[in-house]
Amino acid sequence: MATLPLDKMKELERRYAEVEARMGEGPAADVYIKLAGEYSELQPIVAKISTYMKAEEELRGLRAILNDSGMDRDMRDLAELELPDLQDRIEQLEKDLLIALLPKDAADEKNAILEIRAGTGGNEAALFAGDLFRMYERYASAHGWKVEVLSESEGEAGGYKEIIAEISGRGVFSKLKFESGVHRVQRVPATESQGRIHTSAATVAVLPEAEEIDIEIRQEDIRIDTMRASGAGGQHVNTTDSAVRVTHIPTGIVVTSSEKSQHQNRAKAMQVLRSRLLDMERQRADSARSADRRSQVGSGDRSERIRTYNFPQGRLTDHRINLTLYSLDRVMQGEIGDVIDALIADFQASELARLGEGGAP
Repeated sequence: MATLPLDKMKELERRYAEVEARMGEGPAADVYIKLAGEYSELQPIVAKISTYMKAEEELRGLRAILNDSGMDRDMRDLAELELPDLQDRIEQLEKDLLIALLPKDAADEKNAILEIRAGTGGNEAALFAGDLFRMYERYASAHGWKVEVLSESEGEAGGYKEIIAEISGRGVFSKLKFESGVHRVQRVPATESQGRIHTSAATVAVLPEAEEIDIEIRQEDIRIDTMRASGAGGQHVNTTDSAVRVTHIPTGIVVTSSEKSQHQNRAKAMQVLRSRLLDMERQRADSARSADRRSQVGSGDRSERIRTYNFPQGRLTDHRINLTLYSLDRVMQGEIGDVIDALIADFQASELARLGEGGAP
């Protein structure tokens, strides 16, 4: 395991005390809000540091008793009895503290743009894309997050050829960021009379929502076209040219939005475009920094098959961490916390292992 960075721990304690003191001085409202945000981030980490330091002090006390030949025999026996449990507790505290001190992903607290597209499998793929969207929608609802559909293209037999939504709430991206990749489904379609299992797929992309401050888009780099909005089957929803298509010329990224308000469509399309550009930047940085990483969790490779949903067996398999669950019905109802927690734990373990080997964060 990596060694605890004692200098960093002391610096965090010093900064925590400084922020607390400045808040007590009654600063201006905007300064106070900023300090309060930093204080709430530091508080749980400093609490862990304090708990660890007290446990270390207790350990030194027990060892002093054991090493004191003049100490009462009963006291030494008691200290010897308590020592293994305390050492186990300190080992767990060290691990928890190391995880808390891991470098934070700057995007973790952001909202997310969720994009789901039907892949191979025709109508069945579109139906599966719809199932995946409802799964994430229910998971979001359980966390008190808000889901707003930005654009959708319905499949001929139901589901979606493509659906893009914004999920807003606290820590959305930190929970969903490992969902990007190819999701494969194996099941018997309702239209299959012979009972044969079909395999189809959908691609999921989870992007951190970018604000204007994160990504600057020059007006000369985009082309905005308006067109008549159309619904399922191509019929005109209204008679105005309200749909908007935004093309980012340097990258070739195209985003469309086709709600009733042209102004709203432009805002939504720009929102998705900023998020895709931010995601490109993050992937470039990740590739440069972690080309030799063993773990694929968090690689964000959209072409990577990450998970299989086998309906006949009620089985979900995440191929990145060799996780298999036989609770597919509950998963499709939005109970994907066990999968997400396992992915986060695996990522943290790989980061701790790299730190232990002297790797850069």
